[in-house]
Amino acid sequence: MKSKKSVFFIVFFLIIAFAASTVIGIRNQYGDLTTVYIKGVNDIRYGIDIQGGVDVTFGPADETDATTDQLEAVEEVMKSRLISLGINDYEVYVDDSNDKVIVRFPWKSGEEGFDPKKAVEELGETAKLQFRKGYSYSSIADDNGEVTVLPMGDVILEGTDVEEAFVGNSYDSSGNIEIGKYAVNLKLKESGKNAFATATQEAVNGNEEYLDVNGSNSRHVISIWMDTNCISYPGVNDVISDGSAQITGDFDYEEAKALADKINGGALPFNLKTGTFKIISPSMGSGALKIMVISGIIALLLIMIYMVVLYRLPGFVAAIALVGQVAGTLAVISGYFGFEPSNTLTIPGIAGIILAIGMGVDCNIITGERIKEELNTGKSLKAALKSAYKRSFTSILDGNVTVIIVAIILMGAFGVSTSFFAKLLKFLFTWFGVSTEGTIYSFGFTLLTGVIFIFIMGVLATRLMLTSLSQFKCFQNRKLYGGKEK
Repeated sequence: MKSKKSVFFIVFFLIIAFAASTVIGIRNQYGDLTTVYIKGVNDIRYGIDIQGGVDVTFGPADETDATTDQLEAVEEVMKSRLISLGINDYEVYVDDSNDKVIVRFPWKSGEEGFDPKKAVEELGETAKLQFRKGYSYSSIADDNGEVTVLPMGDVILEGTDVEEAFVGNSYDSSGNIEIGKYAVNLKLKESGKNAFATATQEAVNGNEEYLDVNGSNSRHVISIWMDTNCISYPGVNDVISDGSAQITGDFDYEEAKALADKINGGALPFNLKTGTFKIISPSMGSGALKIMVISGIIALLLIMIYMVVLYRLPGFVAAIALVGQVAGTLAVISGYFGFEPSNTLTIPGIAGIILAIGMGVDCNIITGERIKEELNTGKSLKAALKSAYKRSFTSILDGNVTVIIVAIILMGAFGVSTSFFAKLLKFLFTWFGVSTEGTIYSFGFTLLTGVIFIFIMGVLATRLMLTSLSQFKCFQNRKLYGGKEK
């Protein structure tokens, strides 16, 4: 009995601690060095419509007369790179007549003295990617002593032959997952499968062209270069003929993701140079975000008061759950959990949060009304609570599943083609295509996240807390739950 009573306090303090850490984050300041352990709301990246951003133009570095297909390839790489950085609110489009690709994206929240050139660096390296035989290079020094590295070894693959690079599990020699270690999985297009199969066969056979820079150790490798920078030179252990390879090593998740991002970002048909920079002013105007935040807090407090007045003790518990739901949504957006990168918050994204809050309130209203009904049939408090949560869950599930489906379709239709939901619904979008629009993606993302936390907070947490409170004698008055006293 005592353990059941303690559940309320455990869940309550977990929600409050979670909400507090979501708002303020956890970081350590040592001199000028700041180490972020857990991201807070100040780390959220806002969309161009809220925060403003940068407009940058990319074009061929060597004045190549680019084809439409090549420019579209650059466009797709830019979209994928932006998504991998957690930037959903962006615009990427092609100017065929001038061989340019125009990119617009928001800058970081709270950044002062915004430098557009610095912002462009967040796109990462957009150099030309090549897979070469072995790992060897030569160095040339100019009159100023600056050294230029020239990669050697025949080119096996270009970046355009890579369909996708992504982080996967690392396995030991027995086939067991290595905890804390990750690998980079490569998936090649048809254009690169035969060449890669031949190259891996030659490396396995001991061809000297595949020796690494320290050739004396007889390690046969295939090196991966971004222009003149070698980003990896994995050893070849087996012949790979199906176009699916894995790069292993002592990678943690961030290291594996960084390498995968570089490989994806290098799938370009030509080297790029940056052109003009322009700063974009936020369409909302200065101070609008602050007003929205204050308005949102006031609205949330009024909703919580309304729930307490109307449903009493279940309303009080629902108010706590709403705090947890909002905190959970903001945590996912900011990148609080670590394994999920931060996402851009736009005005439609804020609308998604508000809509999810409304659905969370509706969830608790359904449960609160069901508790009243069960109590008024003459059931005991314990039986009424058990029956109410059981019977209300079906209605809550039905209402929210339809919203989840809509949110997934929005994220698949308005995200990049390499995103999880775009791949999941590829059979559907084949018929009418997709339209990359970060603001709509943000709406789907916050709506889906909010609905997930409805089940965590509005269903599970409320049931645990209310059932626990009902064990206390002072909370066993049926009027506290909206029922009539026997």
